[in-house]
Amino acid sequence: MTRSRLMAGGVAALVAFAMAGSALSQSPPPSPPTRLRGTITAIDGKTATIATREGTSVDVKLAENWAAVLVVPTALSEVKQGAFVGIASLKGPDGVQNALEVLVFPEAARGSNEGHYPWDLQPESMMTNATVATVAAAGDGQTLTLKYKDGAQDIRVKPGIPIVTFAPGDRADAKVGAKVFLGAAKGADGSLTAGRILVGKDGLTPPM
Repeated sequence: MTRSRLMAGGVAALVAFAMAGSALSQSPPPSPPTRLRGTITAIDGKTATIATREGTSVDVKLAENWAAVLVVPTALSEVKQGAFVGIASLKGPDGVQNALEVLVFPEAARGSNEGHYPWDLQPESMMTNATVATVAAAGDGQTLTLKYKDGAQDIRVKPGIPIVTFAPGDRADAKVGAKVFLGAAKGADGSLTAGRILVGKDGLTPPM
């Protein structure tokens, strides 16, 4: 397979992941995927073993057409008016949502799972997938106004917050030692199956 075909496949994979596999749903689904954050300790193309952040070891079956999508750093300048972003946040003592991470979606994934809903990055954290309406300077960073179809949120982005985007990857990126995030479907027998794995490039921990 040529590199161009791999790149095209990677773009399709990351858009498909954003639309369906990342569990960034616009409303809580009836049976939400099991989100796993951790490190690959074994993988053979059919099963990946993940050492999770909670200290457990979990085996995940890989769908026949599974794909890897890279999570790569991007610049704060990409978080601009008109960008479509996904921001995990936590409400501060002053009532303002403070960003825990910022994901800038590729243009092809604009509108993916739009909304504001509970997230499990930290206890009581939220996820907002929306368009940046305004960017305002603040004493401790920037304040973004995000608009989605059912409302709007103001979220403060302080210096040092991870800012990432998706990039095409291939299965070789999902290797032992890679830091990953994935949403796996649970079968009736309790087994987990995933079709997409988000892999941090060059040792990056996917911050979402």
